[in-house]
Amino acid sequence: MSNSPVYGGQAQLEGVMFGGKEHTITAIRRNDDSIDYYHYKKVQKPILQKLKKIPFVRGVVALIESAGIGSRHMQFSGDRYDVTPGEEEEHVEEGSKLQMILGVALVGVLSFLFGKFAFTLIPVFLAELFSKWVTGKAGQILLESGFKLILLLTYLYLISLTPIIKRVFQYHGAEHKVINCYESGAEITVKNVQAQSRLHYRCGSSFILFTVIVGMFVYFLVPTDPLWLRIVNRILLIPVVLGISFEVLQATNACRNIPVLRFLGYPGLWLQLLTTREPNDAQVEVAITSFNKLREVEKNPEIALELNHD
Repeated sequence: MSNSPVYGGQAQLEGVMFGGKEHTITAIRRNDDSIDYYHYKKVQKPILQKLKKIPFVRGVVALIESAGIGSRHMQFSGDRYDVTPGEEEEHVEEGSKLQMILGVALVGVLSFLFGKFAFTLIPVFLAELFSKWVTGKAGQILLESGFKLILLLTYLYLISLTPIIKRVFQYHGAEHKVINCYESGAEITVKNVQAQSRLHYRCGSSFILFTVIVGMFVYFLVPTDPLWLRIVNRILLIPVVLGISFEVLQATNACRNIPVLRFLGYPGLWLQLLTTREPNDAQVEVAITSFNKLREVEKNPEIALELNHD
């Protein structure tokens, strides 16, 4: 499968989104058991295509693009998954003023950036609270990274307890299983997909964990005192940490079939034990339908005109 197209995906509310080079498709299970689709074609801007070829820069570009596209699909699934087909207009609520002004995609990007800022800076202040007991640059960086990891694991565990997120995590597992089945070369059937692992080396969950590990090493290269300089450094280094973490993610994926090196991706896989759940057959069916529809659209783009789209 080395010469085959590379696909990625995201779990949605009662569904899964898959994306290829040009097209993205979401399939969701409606409350009448029917399946609905949403299509969005990626905007192929020349400047972005050039940036995506530059190591350490391409990761930041890909993440921002993914946040924008993902927010479109999430809005579609959120608006429709629990609404009876034909009654969508009656349940459409007025969007927030921010969404009306900036648009769904930009709001998604801003939400991603805000979350990254909070996730980066809160551990700094927590570590500073212990500066009287944990002194020195190394101690503070290790403490800060420890708080960041605890914050990440606690957040993921708490949201996993909610019924709706638990189902999203099941669809996340279904997404991984379909990709693993495809990459193994097996026929994509419910039985074959269910036999696959719900973990995948290229998952965004692994990327999040790598930002913690990479960030710890990068922070050793800059001062931690005074506090204001530490804060400025953390903010300025966000794109650096994201860029390096993306390359690490790609490297661990490339090494996953090499016995001596495959363990490098294990920390990310362990985190996925929190962010994925075993899906049932009905959820796998939705994921397969989404993936198959994407491949149909890639072969015949005119099919996309029959689907929901912007």
